[in-house]
Amino acid sequence: MSKIKIFDTTLRDGEQSPGVNLNQLEKLEIAKQLERFGVDRIEAGFPASSKGEFNAVKMIAETLQETSITGLARTVKSDVDTAWEALKSASEPCLHLFLATSPIHMTYKLKKTPEQVIETAVSMVAYAREKFPQVEFSAEDASRSDWNFLAQIIEEVIDAGATVINLPDTVGYTTPLEYGNLFRFVKENVPNIDRVSLSCHCHNDLGMAVANSIAAVENGATQVEGTINGIGERAGNAALEELAVALRIRSDQYPYTTNLRLNEIKRTSDLVAKLTGMYVQANKAVVGRNAFSHESGIHQDGVLKNKETYEIITPEMVGVTANTLFLGKHSGRHAFKDKVHELGIDLSEDKLKEAFSLFKQLTDHKKEVTDDDLYTILMEIQTDTSTVHKYKLEMFQVQYGTANIPTATVSLNTPSGSTVQTACTGQGSVEALYKTMDALIEEELKLVDYQLNSVGRGKDALAESHVQLVVNGKTMNGRGTAQDVLEASANAFLNAVNRYMIQQKSSKQEKAVK
Repeated sequence: MSKIKIFDTTLRDGEQSPGVNLNQLEKLEIAKQLERFGVDRIEAGFPASSKGEFNAVKMIAETLQETSITGLARTVKSDVDTAWEALKSASEPCLHLFLATSPIHMTYKLKKTPEQVIETAVSMVAYAREKFPQVEFSAEDASRSDWNFLAQIIEEVIDAGATVINLPDTVGYTTPLEYGNLFRFVKENVPNIDRVSLSCHCHNDLGMAVANSIAAVENGATQVEGTINGIGERAGNAALEELAVALRIRSDQYPYTTNLRLNEIKRTSDLVAKLTGMYVQANKAVVGRNAFSHESGIHQDGVLKNKETYEIITPEMVGVTANTLFLGKHSGRHAFKDKVHELGIDLSEDKLKEAFSLFKQLTDHKKEVTDDDLYTILMEIQTDTSTVHKYKLEMFQVQYGTANIPTATVSLNTPSGSTVQTACTGQGSVEALYKTMDALIEEELKLVDYQLNSVGRGKDALAESHVQLVVNGKTMNGRGTAQDVLEASANAFLNAVNRYMIQQKSSKQEKAVK
């Protein structure tokens, strides 16, 4: 069976999803989980886009040792140089160069002739190969490009040193038949194509990203690019978990294997959803909450008699297991530390102490603490960046009921060190709480989205809230957890504001350096 390499772009293309803004530690945690998942190459970001992005890519390149790390770059020397500085410590640094090749992009976006596009691509690939052992060239909007022109530019960039050729369906326009034929045409009409790997990168605007990716593989692609949970710009990218399971379940039709560890799918999906705030729809293939649920009586009867009657994927295959009790109120620090290590999370002694304290607090209110509960706590601690003065919730109180007007009183510690307090009313408890917090915070705020979910099941489940705020014109995501839904909501609101404060400090430091 042929081996297919997996190129994960969750941290680059996935993070371009509207409203997603991961900090450096969050990106690192996702990268470490992607390595455990078994992806072959991680696109860690676009180093030249900002100092924060550069630092995140550099941190990932210096930390991960088993996976090839790549960074995106335009066909500009300064982008290439910046990417090299970020990636040079990686075990296998790779550069991902892109340049549009479709008539509409060349005419209206690049304002270049086809000849100028070829000249730029060739010169920048050659320049990149002076530094990088691996250079991937992407013909942006390949699916709407002239095929003969594609064959010409591909042949020339291979001669210039490209090691991977990517033919992206940038706007999600193509169909499986068309996309497969494109790869076959390139294989048959580019004389030196045997010197490189062929890669596919599909967007899901018409809902065919995974199908198109498989069609590419059937016609010569040896690398598939995608994201966890299919996140990304517009309708997203090919969902890698769907692709991996499809290749495994239908190996009779698709004689291809990957290095992916399928039992890490659920944890990887949950981590990405938690840190990005992009929840997985209930009926999402492979990882949705309903993927292994059966409502119909006929279905339930069949599954009880033989799971294969209606289940083609076992929950265990993708890492869905019974969320059993792991520790309790009387569990000690040593057992807690062992469990943290088992979950694959590395904490400093200070953060471990903080996590153990929060765990003990949780056991005072929640009899059964599950893996999901602990994972939620650990992610809050591990990805918290406390390097700037932030808003802190000192106290809040909400009075509401069917016969009175919801009223919230909030006391906050401000970044300047002062304490402020006020009260406001609203149509509901959350509105009253948020109006009060808005009145206390100096920044201009606008709530765009608010979501509330439970971690696990039961009346004592942890509440997890995600919000999207526009803070002084900049969209920020925030998340918060607590035993109480209103406290979780307040934590998420403040988290979004504090992320803005952290980002502003980083921007000021970046300008000061320049």
